[in-house]
Amino acid sequence: MLFNSFEFLIFFPVVLIGYYLLAHKYRWAFLLVSSYYFYMASEPVLVLLLLASTLVDYYCGLKMDKLQSKDLKRKYLVISILSNVGILIAFKYLFFFIDSLNTVLSFFGVDLPSAEKVQGYSINQILLPVGISFYTFQTMSYTIEVYRGRISAERHLGRFALYVAYFPQLVAGPIEKATRLLPQFRKEIKADLQQIRQGLILMAWGFFLKVVVADRLGLYVDLAYSDPEAYSGLPLILAAFFFAFQIYFDFSAYTAIAIGAAKTMGISLMDNFNRPLFASSIRQFWQRWHISLTQWIRDYLYFPLRKNLKATPLLSVSIVFFVMGLWHGANWTFVVWGLLNGAYLVVETFLLPYRKLLFKKLGLQGTPSKILGWSAAFVLIVFSLIFFRSPTIQDAFLYIRHLFSIQNLHFNILNNYFELIISILLILGVQIVHYFKGNSKVYELVISQSVSIRWLIYLTYILFMVLFAINRQNTFIYFQF
Repeated sequence: MLFNSFEFLIFFPVVLIGYYLLAHKYRWAFLLVSSYYFYMASEPVLVLLLLASTLVDYYCGLKMDKLQSKDLKRKYLVISILSNVGILIAFKYLFFFIDSLNTVLSFFGVDLPSAEKVQGYSINQILLPVGISFYTFQTMSYTIEVYRGRISAERHLGRFALYVAYFPQLVAGPIEKATRLLPQFRKEIKADLQQIRQGLILMAWGFFLKVVVADRLGLYVDLAYSDPEAYSGLPLILAAFFFAFQIYFDFSAYTAIAIGAAKTMGISLMDNFNRPLFASSIRQFWQRWHISLTQWIRDYLYFPLRKNLKATPLLSVSIVFFVMGLWHGANWTFVVWGLLNGAYLVVETFLLPYRKLLFKKLGLQGTPSKILGWSAAFVLIVFSLIFFRSPTIQDAFLYIRHLFSIQNLHFNILNNYFELIISILLILGVQIVHYFKGNSKVYELVISQSVSIRWLIYLTYILFMVLFAINRQNTFIYFQF
């Protein structure tokens, strides 16, 4: 079920009202049924994978909690990881691996069946389970934490299933740790009108970001990327910058709706963004972008690589960003995007002392240094996202080749200057709001006002949504991951 769908506009109020009408001891069951219904609305049969991942990790957690031997515990940890990674491979990466292997072997004259010829798994190409990368990582984090002895296994199967399937963050995160989310399902929560109002304002902000801003930018971006050979220079440069804002606004929109929906029920989800497009370095960008994923990768991949396998920093960063890229999709474009960002980080770290020394000699410290750092980081991120957005590596290089071929000053390929001006003004407006309030405190701009001003804001919002919403009901970009 899409957040930006008519079905959700009916589903959510029913869930919220039912949640507060029920006694605390029945709420977990109501939320669990609601979450499974939310997930099954897109493709019912794929809920079996969600259920399988839940049962396996619940069982492994219980077994590890009873054992003292680290070796025996490790056996159940391996079962959990192999089960979840196996689901990911079978339903997300199988064709990618087959095609990649076929490409390598064909170089040596060996021909394997292409993905299109593997009939037994053809249904998996059509029915890619929504949110599979998110909920498998979330359940793996639980079993890893139990194995490390940082948390006790959850005995209540229903609450554990709710931790895995909680509908606001099920499809595209944030990837929550059990230590944060599970205790909140046990706590008795009373209706707090102030918190409900804050949550609804956050949700409204998320809908605005999605259907007014991100989808509007998508009109220009989709046109430019659909046929990069037809354009050159300025239109492609503008589309590359627009896509950076589109993907940020699209993903932060989902996060705002998810955090807001949970907040109306008294549940706190972690912030997934911290003004990433204001980062003054690549390192800072990755500390602020998709925070729940980067923390997961750091805690469960980077640190073990450095500590247990004694991997060098360069090798560790390369592996981490390879996985980061592959996590986003079964396509070499994502892998190149990930490795490119890893290379940025390595080079930036190496050059940092020289950059500081140079800036000091030139007198470019403080604000000038931050502006230069922000400009360089932003341009590098925008460039890497060309690979993220392009359907193939060949398309990405074609885009880049035409990007640097400036033949004239024409850049408005939509041939609609009103839409273009509105898009630029919306970017500036949203960035100003994000600069001062981030993405999860937007409600402070509203609730601090008098009642009359608040209602004026509400009415203006409704009018703006009616006049400027893009009526395409696009899926959120991160739904495909």
